[in-house]
Amino acid sequence: MVLEVVKLTVIEGQQENFERDYKKAAQYISASKGYIKHSIHKSLEKSNEYIQFVEWESLEDHTVTFFESELFQEWAKLLHDYYDPMPTVEHYETKNLLSE
Repeated sequence: MVLEVVKLTVIEGQQENFERDYKKAAQYISASKGYIKHSIHKSLEKSNEYIQFVEWESLEDHTVTFFESELFQEWAKLLHDYYDPMPTVEHYETKNLLSE
């Protein structure tokens, strides 16, 4: 499995609208092949910053299957106008190094 970690910076003053539309957009990511689960968390220090975690079966489920789908297009229509700058996306192994 793969953990996608995304730092989101929302245009100041748009947080309420972003949070509303994020709830709507959740249906698109959760319907994608290889999707396991996701969550989003708001920063305590910066009210317009969020971090999103998405678990995928494989890297390709996110970077190919989801990105090339109509589901992603609908996700982007709802959310991409809120970001400045565009999000930083990184992928991590889900294996815990402490349990080795």
